[in-house]
Amino acid sequence: MSRKKFLFVSIEGLISDIAWQVVKEGHEVKYYIEKAEDTEIADGFVPKTDNWEKELDWADVVIFDDVLGHGTKAQETRKKGKKVIGGTPYTDRLEDDRAFGQEELKAAGVNIIPYKNFSTFDDAIDFVQENPGRYVIKPTGEAQNIKRLLFVGEEEDGKDVIQVLEAYKEAWSDEVKEFQLQKRITGVEVAIGAFFNGKEFIYPINVNFEHKRFFPGNIGPSTGEMGTAMYWSMENKMFNNTLKKMESKLAEEGYAGYIDLNCMVNAQGIYPLEFTSRFGYPTISIQQEGMITPVGEFLYDLAHGSKAKLKTKNGFQVGVRIVVPPFPFNDPKTFEIYSKNAAIIFKKPNFEGIHIEDVKIVHKEWVITGDSGVVLIVCGTGPTMKQAQAQAYNRINNILIPNMYYRKDIGDRWFEDCDRLHTWGYLREV
Repeated sequence: MSRKKFLFVSIEGLISDIAWQVVKEGHEVKYYIEKAEDTEIADGFVPKTDNWEKELDWADVVIFDDVLGHGTKAQETRKKGKKVIGGTPYTDRLEDDRAFGQEELKAAGVNIIPYKNFSTFDDAIDFVQENPGRYVIKPTGEAQNIKRLLFVGEEEDGKDVIQVLEAYKEAWSDEVKEFQLQKRITGVEVAIGAFFNGKEFIYPINVNFEHKRFFPGNIGPSTGEMGTAMYWSMENKMFNNTLKKMESKLAEEGYAGYIDLNCMVNAQGIYPLEFTSRFGYPTISIQQEGMITPVGEFLYDLAHGSKAKLKTKNGFQVGVRIVVPPFPFNDPKTFEIYSKNAAIIFKKPNFEGIHIEDVKIVHKEWVITGDSGVVLIVCGTGPTMKQAQAQAYNRINNILIPNMYYRKDIGDRWFEDCDRLHTWGYLREV
């Protein structure tokens, strides 16, 4: 494909790595980051702009990287005649408003988990006392970005959920204006996702297994993501019974980009948990490792509504997040003391499988920036999950960052989850 012009628009610098990949493929790129604390992210990797709207005439494709209002901006930009990857107010709401997302699935004929929305902690406490059981506490709206607030109840009488709700009432009432109690379903947590070109899904689809907890063994606070294992697949039973049923609605909206549905599945059925109606992070970087089609070419075709050709590798991809203090917590003082401007050192000059998050270049050296403590995604690929894991962790051994930490079990879930999913028939291609 000839050289094209890509304009990336971000709230917090989430799309930096893909912007960098597009630069490396020889295209022209301009990158805008809204949040003041994050404007240095990707400095030295990607050319920047401080006013994305002034660059619209320049751009061949405009890419929005988030929800939280980006769908409205994407829709307005489409109306100006630009080719856009991004959502609409409707697709933003699928993710931002958990209850709305569940009701849209129900309307499309997808089974959903029983849930109830609350705007006060007292009402939720009363509900659990009157309806004892195991529940998951899920903040909605902007508060859902505080990943550590998600709580999965373990006790049959719901007493642990009540204790957590009482604690949140004291500590989080100002920030959490609405939240959801969802009945807890046990089984395998697995996500199914695909790219959409404004008219239809593009194949293959992506099957991925997120590792959200902080520590190996899936314990500790929920971080959003510590790493993901995945593979590309043709249509399967799980996709056809869930995300595929949203195709006509997404086409009606003109949605262009990636959409993902995280689910809990067991022998009794498939139970969607939540939408990600945008690129996933670090999912998109790990997916790129499994793509043979250049990502810039693919995104250009996707934005233009063509039947984008997506050639992918056989086998598996594993991505491991490398983080530093204070991740997963928000503590600017700790970040300033232990992590800000810390050097990222490669023992040998091998950057294969290395993807950036909150990183910039200063005097030809990679250093940590931003304020979150997320630094790199290190990926491995292979014909088996074990080989993909081994490659990822061998690449991590080449990296030295003061105070860095990461999970050492990304991909381990696959070996048991795969057996169960195949026994239940959900991953069979159709």
